[in-house]
Amino acid sequence: MFKALVAASLCAGALLDGIGPAAAQLQSQAQGYPNRPIRMVVPFPAGGPTDGMARVISDRLGTVLGQSVVVESRGGGAGGSIGAKAVATADPDGYTLLVTPGGALTTGPAVHTNIGYDPLKAFVPVACVTESPNVISVHEDLPVKSLAEVVAYAKANPGKISWGSQGFGTAPHLLFEMFKLEAGVNILHVPYRGTAPMLAAIVAGEVQIIADPLTSSWPHIQSGKLRPLAIAGTERTAK
Repeated sequence: MFKALVAASLCAGALLDGIGPAAAQLQSQAQGYPNRPIRMVVPFPAGGPTDGMARVISDRLGTVLGQSVVVESRGGGAGGSIGAKAVATADPDGYTLLVTPGGALTTGPAVHTNIGYDPLKAFVPVACVTESPNVISVHEDLPVKSLAEVVAYAKANPGKISWGSQGFGTAPHLLFEMFKLEAGVNILHVPYRGTAPMLAAIVAGEVQIIADPLTSSWPHIQSGKLRPLAIAGTERTAK
């Protein structure tokens, strides 16, 4: 499940129900806040689902607060940990926010060493703004229509399938590693620096299978470039 979270570098704040109430809470807690632009950091390249969500949030938040909210993409890899560190080490004044999938605060720190911050101490959660199940999809030319067929094809053609991910240590990468171990197949992992370059790669046929939030994969599924095989969740999706 892909979840986009908004967090702030440790400052006055609390777990809130949404962006509107969060803004009102901040205004009541800090007289005169905000009196200058707010920086909203996305730890992945522009063009991905987190970047798109951040731009929607920034427009709404800017209207509510009456101040500019600038989205800054910090897609340096490491499962979002590099961008998260930029927020963790920023001044704790409420003017630097992080919009990220949960992996930058969970799987990333668990996999990468010396990331430079403690996710439990460095951030204050503000809101969970969206949820989307991860869908496992394949390139249109791969002759499979189910995960069972992926396993059979991979065993018959060892080393011929590549699995693209949003980066080393991301949740889809760990999902792939678990799938590979459970199925006993030889599939190459190809990490990219975020969703946008990964989607471009699979559409171009550079990799053959991905796990990605349904929201960002859906246009390519509709166009026929990707074939969905499974949802990484406990329930089917209406789509």
